[in-house]
Amino acid sequence: MPSAPLLSPSLSALARPDAGWSFILYPDAAEGSGRFRSSDQPKRVRVPKGSAADPARAAAEGGRRAKSKLRRYCAANRLNRLGTLTYAGDGCRDPKALRGHLGEFFRTLRGHLGGDPFPYAWVPEWHKSHGLHAHFAIGRYVKKSAIEKAWGRGFVHIKLLGDLPVGSGKLSEARRAAGYLSKYVAKTFTDPQFRDLGRHRYDVAQGFQPASLHLSGTSAAEVLGQASQFLGSRPERRWSSSDAQDWAGAPTIWAQWGA
Repeated sequence: MPSAPLLSPSLSALARPDAGWSFILYPDAAEGSGRFRSSDQPKRVRVPKGSAADPARAAAEGGRRAKSKLRRYCAANRLNRLGTLTYAGDGCRDPKALRGHLGEFFRTLRGHLGGDPFPYAWVPEWHKSHGLHAHFAIGRYVKKSAIEKAWGRGFVHIKLLGDLPVGSGKLSEARRAAGYLSKYVAKTFTDPQFRDLGRHRYDVAQGFQPASLHLSGTSAAEVLGQASQFLGSRPERRWSSSDAQDWAGAPTIWAQWGA
């Protein structure tokens, strides 16, 4: 795809047309995606959970959407420190109990840090020997002793992600953390132990969801140009369905900008 021209978003660009390209930009996450909408687009029919015609495909698509949302959340909030919470003794094998324990953990940790809300994300993982444990990401330094005291149910590990190219900032670090967490999220859509419809495959702190900006235009290059102008740079990574073999859906694009 040729480089998109830098265009200034206008008020008209924010309106959703009946036909044309629409693009949702998440400025704080420096990421966005869009697709072409035809004027005769068929009406979507809501399918109840668990009754998809192709459950495997539906699970894969659900996992993809969850991973994208988690990645944007981590990037927007610069969650660049990755931790693990493990149970002592016989462990835990009850997903509902795990969620309750994690809610208590983050409330306690918040108190240790002064009481102000802070963004975080966590995902569960099954282990063959001791059942469940949790991986989490935060965006600030916290003493390991404070994390251990807040958890109080076993063992903890926390680290600032490194091993990145020289010049990488918090955004790149947060994307790396999101990549680790996303692997575990994907498992929750394919592992029978986690395919419990209606339960959260991951959780995040409320009040920190990344804001979105809706752009529209007559071409993919135009909406990418509007997004690039808003962010002040061209995308570092981009993907287009036009480069994908056997793509059956509407024309789609995705782009990611650097910090």
